[in-house]
Amino acid sequence: MPAIPSTKPYRIGRSKTGLGLFATKPIKKGTKIVRYFGPLLDSKKAEDDAIENKYLFELDKRWTIDGSVRENVARYINHSCKPNAESDVKPRKKKIIIRAIKDIEPGEEINYDYGTDYFKAYLKPIGCKCEACERKRAKKKAEARAERTKVKAKDERKAKKTTEKPVKANAKQRAKAKMDAESTARGKAKSRRPVSTVGKRVKSKSAAKSAAAKRPTSRAKAA
Repeated sequence: MPAIPSTKPYRIGRSKTGLGLFATKPIKKGTKIVRYFGPLLDSKKAEDDAIENKYLFELDKRWTIDGSVRENVARYINHSCKPNAESDVKPRKKKIIIRAIKDIEPGEEINYDYGTDYFKAYLKPIGCKCEACERKRAKKKAEARAERTKVKAKDERKAKKTTEKPVKANAKQRAKAKMDAESTARGKAKSRRPVSTVGKRVKSKSAAKSAAAKRPTSRAKAA
């Protein structure tokens, strides 16, 4: 890593994505932080146009800065979808300055947006690791977990209801069977009761009267 003078408000340090550039002093919004520099590549030259690396910074359609040289401290600045700095490109001067767009506190990592083309070519295939995207992924994971828990609880309630239905049906059947059995028992008990003799006694009295009418009276016998 290149040596950085103590007068500079930044240092190279370990980041989530490898190495990064961190503030060592407060950096006010609008402050020029560091220059992005390296050999100029002319796209009209075949040998220059053939160079490929992830540190190429295009100035315009013709000129590109190859920032892969170790002396280019700005190459350690990582991408962020919600950055605290920006690249101020000056094509005529063939110069790029990294400028703060927010107040940056000591210890805070300096970052800027690499642009759509770089994002699609290098970051999208592997997934952006910037803090904003990490928070977004964490939120989506939390929401997915909550949804899975909700669906699981719903399935468990549904399964419980499905299990309870046969139990309730069986309970009803048992209750009905019990009632039928009790009804049958009452019917049998009723059929076993002795027949009332009241009618027979009435019948016997009638028969007695009839017989008495047929018998001659004592007066008739006397005659």
